[in-house]
Amino acid sequence: MAFIRRTIIATASALALSATAVLAQTTPPAAPAAPAAAAPAEGGDAAAGERIFAQCRACHQVGPTARVGVGPPLNGIFGRKAGSFPNFNYSPAYRTLDKTWDEANFRVYIRNPREVTPGTRMVFNGLRDETQITNLIAYLKQFNAEGQRTQ
Repeated sequence: MAFIRRTIIATASALALSATAVLAQTTPPAAPAAPAAAAPAEGGDAAAGERIFAQCRACHQVGPTARVGVGPPLNGIFGRKAGSFPNFNYSPAYRTLDKTWDEANFRVYIRNPREVTPGTRMVFNGLRDETQITNLIAYLKQFNAEGQRTQ
C-alpha cells in the first residue's frame, strides 16, 4: 500500500512538473505595465471635473436650473466678485472679501477653504490633488453666469 501511495505521489509530481514546463513554453510573456496616465492638458478634463464636482453638489449647483442652496450656485464663478451672488446669505468672512474669483485664487482656495478664508461657513475639507483641481476648474469654466455651457 505504501508503495502504491509513493508511486501515485511520484506520478502526480512528474505530471505537475511536465504541465508547468509545457505552460512555460506556450504562455506568452506578460504585457509590459501600462505607462502612467498623462497629465491632463493645461485646460484640464471637464468630464473628469464633473465627477469631482459630485463632492461639491451637496451644497453648490451649476447649470441653467442652478439655485441657491446651502451654498451659492457656481455658474460664472470666474470673474465674479467673491461673496456677491444675489440672495445668498454669506458669512461675514465673505461679505468683507475684496477678491474676484480667477483660476489662480480658486486653485489656492479649494485646497483648504477654511484656512484661506477664516470664518467661512464652508465645511469642505478641500482638494489636495492638482489634477483634480485643474479638472474641476475646467468643468466650472464651462458655465457662464446664466448657467449655459459655453464649451
